Formats: sequence, structure tokens, C-alpha cells
Amino acid sequence: MYFCALKRPFIRNKFMDKVALQQLEYKDNFFMDILLLFAPDGDAPIFLQAPITSILVVATVFVSYRAFNDQTLYWRMMFTPSRIQQHGEWYRFLSAGLIHANWMHLIFNAFVLFEFGKTVEILYRMYFGSLGMILYLALYVLGLVAASTYTFFKHRYHDGYHALGASGAVSGIVFAFILFIPTAELTLIFLPFVKIPAIIMGIGYLLYSSYMSKNGTDNIGHDAHFWGSVWGFVFTGLLKPLLFLEFIAQIKMAFIG
Repeated sequence: MYFCALKRPFIRNKFMDKVALQQLEYKDNFFMDILLLFAPDGDAPIFLQAPITSILVVATVFVSYRAFNDQTLYWRMMFTPSRIQQHGEWYRFLSAGLIHANWMHLIFNAFVLFEFGKTVEILYRMYFGSLGMILYLALYVLGLVAASTYTFFKHRYHDGYHALGASGAVSGIVFAFILFIPTAELTLIFLPFVKIPAIIMGIGYLLYSSYMSKNGTDNIGHDAHFWGSVWGFVFTGLLKPLLFLEFIAQIKMAFIG
């Protein structure tokens, strides 16, 4: 999924004081407006405007590619709860987020991470100043752990259970974005002409993940998707509780008036 246009986000922070703005109305391309207003140089390449996101994407692609061609590395980095339980291989909580099942899995996660992460990273810098980049990195890295914790306890005595991929942490990035701008218009890759408010898509995603966790047989880690999403929303909000109030205000403005 990715966003096409974002309308009427309600954002207040010290950067807006510099340009004497208290509320922005975004029409067709919120992301470019954000870059022009808050990036050190609006003409800078995107990897300079969102360096943490860029590094995460590059590292994930590089390590995944290596693992595609090295089965020893692939299995050593896999999230295997039984090995964590029996041998204390706690690094697997993080390493599994750097490898993927195949190219489609990798490309989709890298695409969503880049599309949402570049905006969330800039918003973190807007709201949290000099700590923004560190907190954004914590959002992602700790998201890998938070997304897999429930799965660990659920499958720690199941020797045949394995999981991999960054989907849980990426879901956390998406839901941090939803907290910041719940009225953003998002589209699904396979339905590019249908625009759905981010909050509606987020609720649907949580309901689907919860249902498939209990009933699905598609070999997808829906538990990680669900808890990664919860992590991204709650972690970001707890860093600045005012965001919860602004989240509600945006929804009321968009749907109630």
C-alpha cells in the first residue's frame, strides 16, 4: 500500500513557527510539501532527507540478497523461537528482519518501508528535534522485537516454526504514519484508483491480521503484523501524548466537521 494524496493534516511544531504557519492544507502531494518545508535542502536527494530510512532499505536489500545465495546464513538469521528458547540466540529477533523469503517479499517490504518511512522519519525530526533520528531508529529496531515477542511465546516449544522478514517493523512505521495523519488518502497497489482514509485502512488491516492469525493457513506471520502495528502507534504516541489528541482532532475534522 502507499499514499497518493493527503488532505488536511493538523500538525503543530516549532518548525512551522519559522514560516509563520500554524496549519497546513495539503492538496495533491503532502510528501513534497513536507520535504520543501522541513528538509535541510528541499533539492537534496531523498537519501539525505531521510538517511535512516535509506540506510535501513539498503541494508535490508543487501543482507537479503546475501542470504538468498547463502543457505547457512539464511538459516542462521531466521527467527526460530525454539532455538532462542533452547540456545539463547536472542539476536534472531533482529536478524530475521534483514532477510526475506523471496524477491517479491523483499521488494514489497522495501517499497512500503521507503514510501512511509521517509515521511515518518521527517515527522519524527519535526516533533522530536535532535532526538528525532535516534527515536525513529528505535521505532524500527525495537519494532522488530515487539512484533515477534508474541510469536516467540506462542511457538517457543515448536521446533518446526520459523519466520523471517521486516513486515512487523514496517507495519509499525505505517501505523506511526497513521497516528500522525489518520486522514491521509491511501491506495492499495492492486487498486490504485480507490482512495481510502488511512485510519479506515489501518482498522481493516488490524481486523484482517487478527482474523488470519486465528484462522489463516497462508504461512504469513499475521501476529507480527498485528503487534508491529500496535507497537508503532503506541510507541509514537507515548513519546508525545499530544499526538493522540491531534489524531482524534483530525478524525473529527475530516468525518464530523
